[in-house]
Amino acid sequence: MVADKIKTVEDLEVFKLSHSLALNVYKLTESFPQEERFGLISQMRRSAYSIPMNIIEGSNRLNTGEYRRFVGIAKGSAGEISYQMLLARDLGYFSEEIYSELRDKYEIVIKMLSNLAKSLAKKSQ
Repeated sequence: MVADKIKTVEDLEVFKLSHSLALNVYKLTESFPQEERFGLISQMRRSAYSIPMNIIEGSNRLNTGEYRRFVGIAKGSAGEISYQMLLARDLGYFSEEIYSELRDKYEIVIKMLSNLAKSLAKKSQ
């Protein structure tokens, strides 16, 4: 996407992908056992929506340094969901195929967040 076409944070590819993945996690966890309702389901959903939520919150902060800090928090949440997906797969809550697909997409999100953080670091200098 060309920089001049980005009008809001929702236009960022990292936001779009992380939002889409959060929706996927919500749908996927609907089939988890009911006893995980307050455990893994809750944790996975919070980690998943924390990524786009922190991107948005950071973009609405007063300066670029604060924005970058929230991007870092989003990256941490992406790491959390990566482990939670591994755990869910190993518990048999979803297939290797679903795990691999989601893991690959979250790896892309992590890389995009790293690039966004680098870009924000340059702007704050």
